[in-house]
Amino acid sequence: MDSRKALDGLAVTLMIILCLTWGLQQVALKATSAEIAPLMQIAIRSGISALLVGIMMVVRGERLSLAGGMWRPGLAVGFLFALEYLLVGEGLRHTTASHMVIFLYTAPVFAAIGLHLKLRSERLRPVQWFGIALAFGGIVVSFYGRGGHTASLSVASVIWGDVLGLAAGMAWGMTTVVIRTSRLAACSATQTLLFQLLGAFILLLPAAAVLDQTYFNPTRLGWACLIFQTLIVSFASFLVWFWLLRHYVASRLGVLSFMTPLFGVALGAWLLNEPLERGFLAGALLVLTGIILVSGHGWLRQLGNGAGAAVQEQAREPDLP
Repeated sequence: MDSRKALDGLAVTLMIILCLTWGLQQVALKATSAEIAPLMQIAIRSGISALLVGIMMVVRGERLSLAGGMWRPGLAVGFLFALEYLLVGEGLRHTTASHMVIFLYTAPVFAAIGLHLKLRSERLRPVQWFGIALAFGGIVVSFYGRGGHTASLSVASVIWGDVLGLAAGMAWGMTTVVIRTSRLAACSATQTLLFQLLGAFILLLPAAAVLDQTYFNPTRLGWACLIFQTLIVSFASFLVWFWLLRHYVASRLGVLSFMTPLFGVALGAWLLNEPLERGFLAGALLVLTGIILVSGHGWLRQLGNGAGAAVQEQAREPDLP
């Protein structure tokens, strides 16, 4: 019997904090990119967070299991997680944090398509296909007819960074597909997270060297950002997220998680003075609407059924004099 419950005040509060944290991470990476190379920062935070997760597993008596070929999907998610953040780190050198957070959060669209092809139980409904079409239409709108640029980024550079952000969203979506369709589906959340963090640490360090992203000259702001990225983003926020998934209905948490790109866009404009073009905002709205239809269709259908039942019940009641 599923013991997960509907959202309450605690869950909503924690989700707001998590979404604010996740929206801030791209802004923090961008804000300190002149002091610490984004790829180097991601590699360092992943290595330290992997160590913390490993220590937590030892304290809890949880062993890293590689039996039954578990290492194969573990290797796959480690590679995809590293690829995602390789694309994010390189993309932030070319585009704004506001753009990156929108294109990164196209991941549910790619995950839904992949799961549709792999699992019979994950077949997409017509409304979800409409959401996918809407999301891709939003991507086209956001790319089409750009005419602006920032003081330090050309239009061509921003478009290339956006393409990298979209590819990062695809890598994230494929990570979800691997987890859902492999032995990792029955694996503990901490072990899956450890595979991802180790993959990012091991692969991103040499990638940073190849791409000349090894500079490390942090000021107080740089150190604060690195601590925030390591302890809050890569360690604490993921543990809180997994705790929420164990105790609350996942589909409703998923709908709330789309506050993240909204926070990311707002924080990028506020803290980094990033320009918000009308075309990008219109496209972003279409993308977010499409993603909500893809990932939250079950919850939206329940809300519609509940509202319909309430109307029918009210219609059956006698009119008051």
